[in-house]
Amino acid sequence: MSDLIDVPRGLNGVVAAETSIGDVDGDAGFFHYRGHSAVELARTRTVEEVWHLLVLGHLPDAAQSAAFAERIARTQRDERMPELVAGVTARADEPLAVLRAMWTLAASVRRSAALYDLDDATRIDEAIAFAALAPLALAPRFTPTGRGLASDYLERVTGRRPDEAHVRALTAYLVATMDHGFNGSTFTARVIASTGADMASCLCGALGALAGPLHGGAPARALDSLDRAGDDPAAWIAAELDAGRRLMGFGHAVYRTADPRSELLRGIAEGFGGERVARAQAFQREAERQLAARRPERPLHANVEFFAAVVMEQCGIPRTMFTATFALARTIGWSAHVLEQARDAKIIRPSARYVGPAPLVSSGARAR
Repeated sequence: MSDLIDVPRGLNGVVAAETSIGDVDGDAGFFHYRGHSAVELARTRTVEEVWHLLVLGHLPDAAQSAAFAERIARTQRDERMPELVAGVTARADEPLAVLRAMWTLAASVRRSAALYDLDDATRIDEAIAFAALAPLALAPRFTPTGRGLASDYLERVTGRRPDEAHVRALTAYLVATMDHGFNGSTFTARVIASTGADMASCLCGALGALAGPLHGGAPARALDSLDRAGDDPAAWIAAELDAGRRLMGFGHAVYRTADPRSELLRGIAEGFGGERVARAQAFQREAERQLAARRPERPLHANVEFFAAVVMEQCGIPRTMFTATFALARTIGWSAHVLEQARDAKIIRPSARYVGPAPLVSSGARAR
């Protein structure tokens, strides 16, 4: 084909679509949701309020907040869902596997249609409903209490009523990670949505992308690194870098300065204090020092995964639930992107440049 356009590996810097959901300025270290500073939203707003902003387009007033919370709870109180969740968890115990199965079965129970065949109001209903199902699948016996998603999720995951500091910390994490440009999982959701598929298919595809260790699987690995480094992070970090291995929780594809999400979560961790947080701070300083010495042309800072792991651990969330908790937040952003992509009739269909062996063509075919 003569009209192919070469682009960077990984599509870095390539504009694939337009969005009004949010944007990331990697040079300035800033990102926003529909014009609102995402870090400021994480500090001051609830999960439900920012969910409303991403999916419905604006921050709600008090009456709209109450109506939206009830809209979420209606799906979560659906009498068919507990039996569905119990059936899935009886056969699977890995959180992301449970969520994938839950969405797939819920699509059948709800008789979800292809987005292509739905009007916009029904698509929005689907987006809210399937995101509302996520905590039911991820947190055992999740029940909405009226105290908010962050509080209810923490109570079910940790087995105890959380204090306000932990609820506020988890709220900040969930809000700060709902959306972040065209990352791998979000782009996957949009590719599937561009085919006109149903909401569950879009979200399951995104979840598959998030599960990778270079995406949503990183926080637990970052905490593993902190454990392995022990009392001598300098030696451990040097050995990892000498071996050519990646330091999980450091570096980012977009940011050329400090990750604002990491800065937010580091501040929250420092508020908790304690030996664990002090070790994390020491590890960060040493990792960034060694990375800067080895790659002075490309500063690599702690990204969101590193201090996210520390904050989730401080809140009592087990390491096995780190990626699931990330998925809980990102599901809301995925659903907003699916809605936006579904309004565009153009299917996403890039090309590839073939570099394999030449086609095997018979002499008869060549003669013709």
